[in-house]
Amino acid sequence: MNNRWNKLIYRALSPFYDALFDAGPFARARKRAFADLAPKPGQRVLLVGVGTGADLRFFCGKELEVTAVDISPVMLAKAKSKASGNENIRFMEMDAQDLRFADQSFDLVIASLILSVVPDEHKCMLELVRVTKEQGRIVVFDKFKPGESKMSLPMRLLRPLIAVLGTDIGRDYQAILKPHLGELLIQEDSPAMFGEMYRKIVLQRRASAELRFDPD
Repeated sequence: MNNRWNKLIYRALSPFYDALFDAGPFARARKRAFADLAPKPGQRVLLVGVGTGADLRFFCGKELEVTAVDISPVMLAKAKSKASGNENIRFMEMDAQDLRFADQSFDLVIASLILSVVPDEHKCMLELVRVTKEQGRIVVFDKFKPGESKMSLPMRLLRPLIAVLGTDIGRDYQAILKPHLGELLIQEDSPAMFGEMYRKIVLQRRASAELRFDPD
């Protein structure tokens, strides 16, 4: 997967994206992931890989300073149309692996179906952590390989085929998080949909005084 290919894929998917990924179980899983986050008025919220704006409804009309970024201009245009009249939301075309924000800029960072589609999930995670304020939260909703267990043979066979569509069903969320566990506290890690394939993970960035050093 690469950014150029992803832009082409999401241009093609954009007319059908909401019907596929914001309906039925996806809509219910999104609600469970984001509806109860309760950010405080005035807080800064970043949606990374906002896509067509399926998750904006959980942050529109609130006293928040919301920034929504996506690498696909076509998807971003659809998101903008959903947020019409919400002056608290700004939209920016941006690569999730290279967020053009200062360190510790946001109180809440939403990573919805992004770690499985970027070319380098580790680089993306590094950026998510970097732009999150101390004691701020990162909320991940995405698909990963199931925990400690190996992927089934059918899933292993499907993985390269599905990757052509711009997403990876075999990424290891534990490996993605491991380098950051000294500065992140896992507040929640729970299945969100389709058994354990999709997960909701809530992380809090520790204050400087709470940082842990893990030699491993």
